[in-house]
Amino acid sequence: MAKAKGELELDDEDFVDDEDAPEADAAVSTKASLTKRRLIDNYLEERRLQKQLSDYDFD
Repeated sequence: MAKAKGELELDDEDFVDDEDAPEADAAVSTKASLTKRRLIDNYLEERRLQKQLSDYDFD
């Protein structure tokens, strides 16, 4: 088993260069994440205000 040697074939296409787009994908992902977070925050704020409004005594 130790004597058996196989040759590895590596394609250059399998490797990701530093110049590729993961940074751009991360920026888009971060922007989408922040947008979702703002939507959630706005929804929670609206629910909190609706609860305060319903608890308020108008008399």
